[in-house]
Amino acid sequence: MHKPVFAANRDQVTGGVYQSTRHDSGHKHVAGEALYIDDMPEPAGLLHAALGLSHCAHGLIKEIDLSAVKDSPGVELVLTAADVPGVNDVSPSNHHDDPVFAEGKVMFYGQPIFAVIARTRNEARLAAAKAKISYEELPAVLDIAAARKDGETSGSLDLVAEPMSLNRGDLDAAMAAAPRRIKRSMNLGGQEHFYLESHIALAVPGEDGDVTLYSSTQHPSEIQHAVAHVLDVPSNAITCEIRRMGGGFGGKETQGNIFAAIAALAARRTGRAVKLRPDRDDDMVATGKRHDFVIDYEVGFDDEGHILAVDILFAARCGFSADLSGPVTDRALFHADNAYFYPAVRLNAQPLRTHTVSNTAFRGFGGPQGAIGAERLIEEVAYATGKDPLDIRKLNFYGGPGRDLTPYHQTVEADLSAEIIAKLEASSDYQARRAEIRAENARQNAQGGVFRRGIALTPVKFGISFTNSWQNQAGALVNVYTDGSVSVNHGGTEMGQGLYIKVAQVVAQAFQIDLDMVKITPTTTAKVPNTSPTAASSGTDLNGMAALNACNNIKERMVAYAVEKHGVPADQVEFLPGRVRVGNREIGWADFVKEVYSNRIQLSSSGFYRTPDIYWDRKAGRGRAFYYYSYGAAASEVTIDTLTGEYRVERVDILHDVGSSLNPAIDIGQIEGGFVQGMGWLTTEELWWDNKGRLRTHAPSTYKIPVASDRPRVFNINLLNKPNHMPSIHRSKAVGEPPLVLPVSVLHALSDAVASIGDYKIFPDLDAPATPERVLFAVEAMRAKVRERSGDHG
Repeated sequence: MHKPVFAANRDQVTGGVYQSTRHDSGHKHVAGEALYIDDMPEPAGLLHAALGLSHCAHGLIKEIDLSAVKDSPGVELVLTAADVPGVNDVSPSNHHDDPVFAEGKVMFYGQPIFAVIARTRNEARLAAAKAKISYEELPAVLDIAAARKDGETSGSLDLVAEPMSLNRGDLDAAMAAAPRRIKRSMNLGGQEHFYLESHIALAVPGEDGDVTLYSSTQHPSEIQHAVAHVLDVPSNAITCEIRRMGGGFGGKETQGNIFAAIAALAARRTGRAVKLRPDRDDDMVATGKRHDFVIDYEVGFDDEGHILAVDILFAARCGFSADLSGPVTDRALFHADNAYFYPAVRLNAQPLRTHTVSNTAFRGFGGPQGAIGAERLIEEVAYATGKDPLDIRKLNFYGGPGRDLTPYHQTVEADLSAEIIAKLEASSDYQARRAEIRAENARQNAQGGVFRRGIALTPVKFGISFTNSWQNQAGALVNVYTDGSVSVNHGGTEMGQGLYIKVAQVVAQAFQIDLDMVKITPTTTAKVPNTSPTAASSGTDLNGMAALNACNNIKERMVAYAVEKHGVPADQVEFLPGRVRVGNREIGWADFVKEVYSNRIQLSSSGFYRTPDIYWDRKAGRGRAFYYYSYGAAASEVTIDTLTGEYRVERVDILHDVGSSLNPAIDIGQIEGGFVQGMGWLTTEELWWDNKGRLRTHAPSTYKIPVASDRPRVFNINLLNKPNHMPSIHRSKAVGEPPLVLPVSVLHALSDAVASIGDYKIFPDLDAPATPERVLFAVEAMRAKVRERSGDHG
């Protein structure tokens, strides 16, 4: 770090808030210099672990023969459930249903049964393959349909968590009185996180039974507590540290627990450092995904398209254990209104147990699935009334007294949906383009052409806060050193999203020093305890405020010193760029710090923040679940090939609300990434299990995330740049999850293109992911309906 030179009379610091400052690790990513856990210098005597996974989806373990495993070259230790000194559980919930090692029974194909510890990673992996395990296979429930059928047979559904229900108004009466009604279902697929860095844990044993863990995790404190329980030691014996992850997307909120626990257990047993980095295939097989849903819906509406009554049931494939499925399905209900007011509404969840890997958090945390349900209702009503879906959206927005209450009884304040839609409709030239596309599609229909185009404009309203109110808290530690440099540590984790640089900007702004005077240090439970996960788009909101609180504590001491020492009123002590004004004098920052230190004033402080004014009564289904909402909208245009189902995203225009952006460049990057990731979920990414419960899409060769050629040909992104009406950190808003909902516009643009074959008079039944195969099937189904309506049954 070079020592900055301060200009004499600058108006602002370099790299403070509201500036497009580069990502702190961006140049290191490009040069390959960013250290991830697998890049760290390996401790002497390092051992490597590998998992032994089940080859049965549901069954009793009859016999385990690990003799060949133990005799394999390089093997030092084999671990099973019998070797766990504490609890054989790493569940993030109070269900205690996530064993480290399966014991007596396996619940999904790929469940860890044992672990091999060997001198090299390759030796460990080769040894693990030599296990001989026999099973008494039991009936396996692998998907939502099977879980529901099993429930009908047994008389009750097998749920992994208590389902939530949201109700407002007299739904039955409103539905019965509605002039028009539609009742249907849609299928919505899951998604693999596909982080570039797989799960990994490095455990280093210390004295007195202590273990230091370097874990690729979004939740260091949960790793700490889970490992402590497994090892049967107090939490203060475990330290978890993480400088950066190569992506997380929710997949490293809870799913890293088992890898850390096994590495730590092996380190304690051997007295040597142990690293566990699963192969990509094993990572995909053994870790949870985004939940796939079946959404059963009924909507009542009038001839104008006003929605009068909504009844939706969200059934989710949750896997074999609870994990976070309860909160995920809850959040689906919280976002089932998206930007729309429902006069009468009933929303229910079905978190179904299946004999598949336990699904978990994924960017959006169920919110995108809920919003897609809302947008499906809009499309249904639009096709039924023969109107532009955008007109139906506008007609049903929240707005003013009597139309401002959500299904969970929170009042929607400072709603920006109408404003954003109006601005994007104009800037994207939506109406003219829609008219031109319809005219072109009509010509293609008349001439027997192959290509069809589609366009859609959709909004997002996304609630920001953890719905578990106790998680809305954060801590930070800020140290000012005698040369004026500053270090900052907080409970948030960096997974590429730019949290670290934003918090550093907050600190630089607080002290009015250049950003390169602020040192970002790795997240560690040894400095900031009891952290909340970096999730729910709350990382900057919580940790930025905690860091600012720590800075303000230090500044208050500095001001109090100046008042006492220099005899000036407090309002005459001002922090200016690179200096501090004390009365009529200006003192350089570093000189002032030395002066304060020399007078024995503490220059270190912890900081704390908890989100105010939020509460939630889950049983009653009422409360103020979210501190504020983030808004956005996207207009997407596509072209499909009706002979193959292949398609191309031609153009995307986005207008997104991030409040007063702390770092516009980082925020735009998050919007770009969130959009493309969401587009992959809804188009190309398809998870497929066979009838034995084996995940067949378990590698890049069979699972298709978007690549560079899939990006929109024209990609226009603008920020609304309107301060948050709530007192958030510098009036900014969260940007992590809301953009993932924007590519719903791509899904509905594809539907629009398919609908053109039927002259927009038949609802295009297109589920997600809308792979080329599904688009082709939808095209063929549309053509069949057109022939049926015309009386041509040939």
